[in-house]
Amino acid sequence: MSSVLDASAVLALLRGESGAQRVTDAIDDGAYISAVNLTEVVTRQFDRGMPESDARKSIARLAMTVVPFDEELAYRAGLLRTMTKSAGLSLGDRACLALAESLGVPAVTADRAWGTLQIGIQVDVIR
Repeated sequence: MSSVLDASAVLALLRGESGAQRVTDAIDDGAYISAVNLTEVVTRQFDRGMPESDARKSIARLAMTVVPFDEELAYRAGLLRTMTKSAGLSLGDRACLALAESLGVPAVTADRAWGTLQIGIQVDVIR
């Protein structure tokens, strides 16, 4: 089954952290990532001093489908604020959830706070 990856899940894979195999499995099943979450991944790699060419190569190897953050996703992510505020979710987190909801697939994350959400969107916490 396809899924939508949060930046935390992709970073867990790229860094070889706990839960990385679950992210690999999700990618093998066909994974999507919001352009917002891709921005987060790229930013973290640059923060660690990775050259752009290396960052592009490491991300391209993952074979995720990048989905533009359009007007409809912007509204949905904005509407999710009320339901996710208590868990402290960021705009990037809500962008991931909005995309998962629009595609009708689970959101995959390393962020345990998502496991407490009761918002009608399936969440797979990898660790």
